[in-house]
Amino acid sequence: MIITPRVRGFICLTAHPKGCEQNVINQINYVKSKGQIEGPKKVLVIGASTGFGLASRITAAFGSNAATIGVYFEKPSAEGKPGSPGWYNTAAFEQQAQEAGLYAKSINGDAFSDEIKQKTLDLIKTDLGQVDLVIYSLASPRRTNPKTGITHNSVLKPIGQTFTNKTVDFHTGNVSEVSISPASEEDIQNTVAVMGGEDWEMWMDALKAADLLAPGATTVAYSYIGPALTEAVYRKGTIGRAKDHLEATAFTIADKLKDLNGKAYVSVNKALVTQASSAIPVIPLYISLLYKVMKAKGIHEGTIEQMQRLFKERLFTNGEVPVDEKGRIRIDDWEMREDVQAEVAQLWEQATTETLPTIGDLNGYRTDFFNLFGFEVEGVEYGTDVNEVVEVPGLV
Repeated sequence: MIITPRVRGFICLTAHPKGCEQNVINQINYVKSKGQIEGPKKVLVIGASTGFGLASRITAAFGSNAATIGVYFEKPSAEGKPGSPGWYNTAAFEQQAQEAGLYAKSINGDAFSDEIKQKTLDLIKTDLGQVDLVIYSLASPRRTNPKTGITHNSVLKPIGQTFTNKTVDFHTGNVSEVSISPASEEDIQNTVAVMGGEDWEMWMDALKAADLLAPGATTVAYSYIGPALTEAVYRKGTIGRAKDHLEATAFTIADKLKDLNGKAYVSVNKALVTQASSAIPVIPLYISLLYKVMKAKGIHEGTIEQMQRLFKERLFTNGEVPVDEKGRIRIDDWEMREDVQAEVAQLWEQATTETLPTIGDLNGYRTDFFNLFGFEVEGVEYGTDVNEVVEVPGLV
């Protein structure tokens, strides 16, 4: 079939297998071009099919020749029905890994559930024995707690008062004002339950109890801080509360891993176009201005550049892992540079529907958005028939 993008708001309802495959190959080639990383050898990536999780898996495999197990929740392809982008990404990654002689298997299902945790533990025990790196990169709007059976839904809201600021419809380029009413206490608790550190800790507890963590094992989860411009709706909003919980959980997990000489970190990453960030009002406008500034300075990074730098220059240097005063790895350091933020703040004041095409990089934002779904990728012929049914080679 010929697959074209069908967009509804901040979601694309279709994905292109060849575009997703080329995206993955591009990321692999980037990692290989940067040389070997003396890093992990047996890696579990929870949330492995898109974004930072996928980039982490690619970096581990093609930077350190690691065996990888990926856990994700994606829609398989079927005749006449394209799969989700993460399905095609994983298929492409595992094909490339197997051709390179690298172990790569995956489990598709709800990573919050006890069932998928146990299935993953069994696979590690059978095939790898133990893992030396666990990446936790889940992004989901809801979670059912396996202990209570309660389903929690996260919300994107400020806390304490209504938030009003500029935003942009990145499809039309229309800059407008948006107001978001404040969260209730229940909203905050639900968002922390979904996006906080409870499930990460459950995973690490289960792995440790089953003796599946190698001595000196490291685990990393991902967070974001961002600038003053976005903090009311992000870092000081419901998501920020969840990220606070996630970051506090790193210390709890680190204490539990002390007898293994293990480590737990949160890496604060750069603002990038993801399915999650596209849904947050204000963020698309901020990112389009940020891209413009960082590209002009020659310091723009995508997910794969961020993860390759995280592995090579932070996590696996054979020295102490550098952290900030709150124990976090800061790979958002270039985004948060004073000169970058000062220029973005200045452009923010000037941003209107008329000025944005000149002062921002809305085209870059749109391209990155469509790339997430395998569209607008250079070198892919979109006008020809493509087989939408793709198997994931290492699916268990």
